[in-house]
This record gives sequence, C-alpha cells and structure tokens, in this order.
Amino acid sequence: MGKLVKIALAGEGGQGVQSVAEILVEAANEEGKEALYIPNFGVEQRGGVSIAFVQISDEEKIGSPKYVKGDIVIALSDRAVRRCAQYVDENTVFIYDTSIEGVEDDLPKNAKKVFGIPAIEVAKNELHPRVFNIIIMGATIRATQVVTPEQAKEALEDKLGYKFEQNPQLRELNYRALSGACNWLKARCKIPAGKRRNSPHGRMESLHYRKR
Repeated sequence: MGKLVKIALAGEGGQGVQSVAEILVEAANEEGKEALYIPNFGVEQRGGVSIAFVQISDEEKIGSPKYVKGDIVIALSDRAVRRCAQYVDENTVFIYDTSIEGVEDDLPKNAKKVFGIPAIEVAKNELHPRVFNIIIMGATIRATQVVTPEQAKEALEDKLGYKFEQNPQLRELNYRALSGACNWLKARCKIPAGKRRNSPHGRMESLHYRKR
C-alpha cells in the first residue's frame, strides 16, 4: 500500500457500509497498520444516506478522523452518488453500483476514474442479497490493497463467526463474495492493486462466480 488511503463508503441505511468499514479497520489493525473509521449517521438511521469514513496507512500517522477528499469513494444508492460528490477530486476513483438508475448525469465528472460494479445484481442472482456489501468490500480491497483478502476473512470470522457456526453456507457465500469481487476487479480493470491510471469512465461487466 505504501501511503495513507482515504476511503468513503456511502449507501442507504441497512446496506451494510458501516459493517464493511469496521471489518476493513479491524483487518488493518491486525496487520499492524494505522486505521481509523468514523461513521456519519444523522437522520440516516431513519432511512437516509449512511457514510463511513475510513483511513488506513502503513507509513503515515492519521490526523483528523474526517477529510475533505477521498482516494476511493463508493456510492451504493442514487442519493449516495449525489451526496458523495463533495468528496471527489481529480485524484479520486469513484465506484458505484450499476443497478442504480437515473444517475448517469450525477456521476462526478472530475474523478480520476469512474467504475460501475453490479454488486446488487450479482448478490441477488448469483449469491445472496445479504452478501452484497461483502462484494463491495472485495472490490475495495482489490482497488486499494489496504489489507489482504486473507486478513479480511479473519476479520469476517471475528465479526460474523457466530452466525457462520449457525449457518455454514453463509460463511461460504461471504468468502465467495469477497474472493470473487477481488479476482473480478483484477481481471476486468487490469489495474495493479493499489495503483491507478487514467482511462475513460466506464461501466464494468457482470461478475461471474463459480458455483460449487
């Protein structure tokens, strides 16, 4: 990773963005990195946009818990797309879910890159709706390399292990969502993990998960 990475995840209340942030920070801490996470709720608990501000570094000390612009900004709803525009600049990679309709004109024009990822569609059609946020987490890990997928799995076990014991299939679904998203982003984007380069904005193709 090599530097401080600032990640903003935003979605509707109940989409699990805060859980993703917690898992990323726990995994980073276990790897000996500096990591900080602050949630932004407000009225979001009643159905608005929920934002998680995450900072992870293996070199720099983290100062303020909030920041002006993010390196990676991820929006999972139409309102999140509009709400997150303020955290985007020419150095930001912006990721959104392609199932969101009517947001093409709202996507940030000043971002370094804009990617569309069909996380909700894949979760519903190929895995399970409840692992939608883990697909997003896998894409985030691949794009930033803030933690290893293996450490993220350990953090998943710490957070959800009791549920996995009750339902082993849920563990497999979460692992497939995490690994599949990491591998898929690598194959489709052809970007070395943790690095970015200029390219046209564009949508991503559908993910495909090998069923066991």
